[in-house]
Amino acid sequence: MAILELIRMKEARIGVIGLGYVGLPLVLEFCKAGFPVTGFDIDESKVALLNQGRSYIKHIDSSALTKVFENGFRATTDFSLLREMDCILICVPTPLNKNREPDMTYVFNSGSGIASSLRIGQLVVLESTTYPGTTEVDLRAILEKSGLRTGEDFYLAFSPEREDPNNRNFSVRNIPKVVGGCTPKCLEAAKALYSCIVERTVPVSSPRVAEAAKLLENIYRSVNIALVNELKVLFDRMEIDVWEVIAAASTKPFGFQAFYPGPGLGGHCIPIDPFYLTWKAREFDCNTRFIELAGEINSGMPDYVIGKVMLALNDAGKPVKGSRVLILGLAYKANVDDDRESPSYRIMEKLERLGATVEYNDPYIPVIRPTREYARYAGRRSTAVDGSFDLILIATAHDEYRALDLLSFGIPVVDTRNIVHGDGLLIYRA
Repeated sequence: MAILELIRMKEARIGVIGLGYVGLPLVLEFCKAGFPVTGFDIDESKVALLNQGRSYIKHIDSSALTKVFENGFRATTDFSLLREMDCILICVPTPLNKNREPDMTYVFNSGSGIASSLRIGQLVVLESTTYPGTTEVDLRAILEKSGLRTGEDFYLAFSPEREDPNNRNFSVRNIPKVVGGCTPKCLEAAKALYSCIVERTVPVSSPRVAEAAKLLENIYRSVNIALVNELKVLFDRMEIDVWEVIAAASTKPFGFQAFYPGPGLGGHCIPIDPFYLTWKAREFDCNTRFIELAGEINSGMPDYVIGKVMLALNDAGKPVKGSRVLILGLAYKANVDDDRESPSYRIMEKLERLGATVEYNDPYIPVIRPTREYARYAGRRSTAVDGSFDLILIATAHDEYRALDLLSFGIPVVDTRNIVHGDGLLIYRA
């Protein structure tokens, strides 16, 4: 296999389609390993910034880009250059449509773009989270329209991303990489490639297994987060602090793993990926009740938070309509600038429908960027945290918020992240 020799010599030209939170870290690792890398994206602004050595992701420093890009990286919107690549990694979004069904547009369009110039000897790997069978059935069929055969003329595999933005303990290099190939030769080629940038590869028998493993990882988190969210509501009525309960349970050295409640699920994985399996399960006449119940509980958390806001304002003698509310945090997790699927947007929308005036503060998102679902919020700017509002709602546990004395403002604080401590009458746990 000529591809193995190219990889061994680090002469294989790597093409990464999609330069976001998954694709850009892969670009950096392959550049560090000494491979020539080309990044492909439809977003001209991203391409322009990268070619200037500038990062648009907070936890990836521009100085790091400048250093690794000295090896010859280029970013482009010209997908005809895919023909020049030896290894092509697909790292594009897999969202849900308005009916909560898989939207495979980005994956299939990428596949069609590759197929139009596919040549003998190329390796194609899908990294985007999807339903079992996508790689072996759907993507394979698209690529084989080129007339080339999988495992003989070109190589096809699936290796799910496991990126956790701004996690300082784990990065691409030290997170084990699951790899499933359509044929033994496909697996061998993909393993060889990823072994150049990760400490450990985990080969599995097929892309279906790799696809299912990724879904299991995210469903596991979704179901357990739903459990603590449900218990949060119950314990609140029983006047029990769920955070204290979790801390106490966490002292057990076996058989328990802590999960934490919140205002809803965010990020591109956990709110979305479980429904890929729910959708696929219908083909096999199966009901995925745990997945659907977890989704129902988690998607209901913004309404629970709204109820706490209404209670807090009512205690202050104010209606929701006409009140000024400041949401602290648009990012879906602490200390990142990733606002994909953030529950803060849902809460903002619901409060505004009730007549509240809502502003936000986020040190990592000074201006709201265009999103598919909340495009109307694009251009809104982060405002200062002060006591001029009727209520402050903590949606994200940024470190900056832990340092603030929010109770000194003398207004109600609805805390969904347990970062304000004390027994003040102005604190409302949500």
